[in-house]
Amino acid sequence: MTVAAIAVAALLTAAGALTLIRIVRGPSTLDRIVATEVLLAITASAIAAEAAFTRDPTSLPVLVVLAILGFTGSVAVSRFITREKP
Repeated sequence: MTVAAIAVAALLTAAGALTLIRIVRGPSTLDRIVATEVLLAITASAIAAEAAFTRDPTSLPVLVVLAILGFTGSVAVSRFITREKP
């Protein structure tokens, strides 16, 4: 179980680092916004993995809020992008 936790933590850390690089170096605003959404998903995955390893369900409301925030953010960005194009 410890090896699995270390592997999950390492993979999520690597994914977060690569996503942060995309946020900083993204050539367009849309790339940065999509990378921010991916970082939110990685954060939710890390919280879910921590809850699964500790068998503690108290972080589930946080996951629900993050999921709602990610969905509304994606919808808002897509509406903004469609309004911007002629």
